[in-house]
Amino acid sequence: MKAFVYEKYGSPDVLELREVEKPTPKDDEVLVKLHAVSLNASDWEILRGKPAYARIYGLLKPKIRILGSDIAGWVEAVGGNVTQFQPGDEVFGDTFGSFGGFAEYVCAREDKLMLKPATMTFEQAAALPQAGVLALQGLRDKGQIQPGQKVLINGAGGVAFVTNNGRNDDVETGFVIGTGTDVKLSDGVSLGMDGLYYVFDDGGKGAIIDPSTDNPVRGLDDDNEFFVVRARLTFHFQDQPTTPLK
Repeated sequence: MKAFVYEKYGSPDVLELREVEKPTPKDDEVLVKLHAVSLNASDWEILRGKPAYARIYGLLKPKIRILGSDIAGWVEAVGGNVTQFQPGDEVFGDTFGSFGGFAEYVCAREDKLMLKPATMTFEQAAALPQAGVLALQGLRDKGQIQPGQKVLINGAGGVAFVTNNGRNDDVETGFVIGTGTDVKLSDGVSLGMDGLYYVFDDGGKGAIIDPSTDNPVRGLDDDNEFFVVRARLTFHFQDQPTTPLK
């Protein structure tokens, strides 16, 4: 099978398209014929070996030769102990730790996969696992959001889009995007985000800007709900923000 392989840390230039041996599933594994795989920050970090924690998979050179963990495709074969899937099933999942998604085939443990909903494309399914889990942790585990709350999320990227789609309809969400990112602004509006805002650093204090009016929504300092730390927006969840987001 064909796969993108790398044997030293570096830029994407170190990736090579090679012929490699097709994997064989173990008893608790599923062999998946891949249709789509998404790129995540983890792939970029482990490819470069930066930051330092990315070298957990090899201090001087990568022990994992094929990256890619958020996958979607068809079940090609199953191990002897697999009971949830059979050849031909459409599945998606996360192989983080073993990786192998930048290839035509990959083996994944049975408990790392789910049946793909018929209404979801392979591309949509492959984009979901890591971003979806992060959004779930933010909304449910850390945020513990409840109906009627308003939430401001820093970054209108993959996790934010999943958050917007996965939230309760009774929760209003605002999303902060960097200045000059007009594409994200238009995409966010088309996806039904309640509010989109810019943030900029103003002498270490900062402000959130409503791009529809170019007016500040609120100032940011240690006394307010939202504050700037090293020009990055950090957010806290509160039951009743003192100033409406929009």
